[in-house]
Amino acid sequence: MDSDPPFHETYKTLFANSIDDDDNQQPTTITSQTKDHHRGLVNIVEERELPLIDLSCLDHLDELEKEGCKREIARAAHEWGFFQVINHGISKDILEKMRDEQIKVFKQPFHNKCREHKFLNFSAGSYRWGTPTATSLRQLSWSEAFHIPMTDISTSGAFNTNHLSLSSSMEQFATKVASLAQKLAEILAEKLGPKSNFFQENCLPSTCYLRLNRYPPCSIPLEIFGLMPHTDSDFLTILHQDQVGGLQLVKDGKWIAVKPNPEALIVNIGDLFQAWSNDSYKSVQHCVVTNPTKERFSAAYFLCPSYETVIESCSKSSVYRKFSFREYRQKVQEDVQKHGHKVGLPRFLVKSTN
Repeated sequence: MDSDPPFHETYKTLFANSIDDDDNQQPTTITSQTKDHHRGLVNIVEERELPLIDLSCLDHLDELEKEGCKREIARAAHEWGFFQVINHGISKDILEKMRDEQIKVFKQPFHNKCREHKFLNFSAGSYRWGTPTATSLRQLSWSEAFHIPMTDISTSGAFNTNHLSLSSSMEQFATKVASLAQKLAEILAEKLGPKSNFFQENCLPSTCYLRLNRYPPCSIPLEIFGLMPHTDSDFLTILHQDQVGGLQLVKDGKWIAVKPNPEALIVNIGDLFQAWSNDSYKSVQHCVVTNPTKERFSAAYFLCPSYETVIESCSKSSVYRKFSFREYRQKVQEDVQKHGHKVGLPRFLVKSTN
């Protein structure tokens, strides 16, 4: 399809280098496997449901019910680093319109998507695909995405009437999900101590962003990830995904496959919240595996601070030294360039010499 990125052509050297390994691969059902990103091995994984939290309890008059819901959120963030929420306040209509518009934009010709500053009035560089730094197929992400700052969303349709529907759908979705992210962050902060305005003051529309993802079908799914194993470099991520499946994460040292729930949004803790909470909340490794026949769509909202924001533990005896978000991002980029993967929080341990 002329809408698909030219993966095979662009990464032909990586494919050529992997031919010998591919000859020895045996086909396996995609829903029961994942890949170890260091060794390139296929392992059988179990499909499980994430902790499910009904947010309607937060609107109850009964304070005990409210507190019980807040404890569930904090427990899931501590034990899993991932959870799913229902009755989250974002209507089915908004979610469906967002998905429909997302599919339309990804079906546009590849050469149009590469001109997103003219095509959609997004900032140049918003459209991303593959992994430019990949030196092997195990480092390649078989996906394409629009990385859209929140400040771009309200203006994306202003000068491009062809995409007013996309702009409107994104704005409705982003406004709702941003409010939900702030609510969840405040609850998680509250369960650690006194009420904090940290997230309202530091995670603003100018610092947060939306990422629209598409994972095309991949003819060699055992070899390539849709999205490489990683942790998120933010405070909180909220994900709306379709029912194709493919999201996997580490629980108790083992990879598990996440069973999709059509009624739920997925929430996961990022590195900054793990550091801010002094390891009370967990930012865990997760990835997306490819599918040989089906494309997958998702939309993620990332709750981020400004680059100048200093991340400091809310506890007196801190596991991590103080660092700015800018310093953290720079270190992640350096490690990816040097090692081919992110190191993340271990670089900022108090006893670390790196």
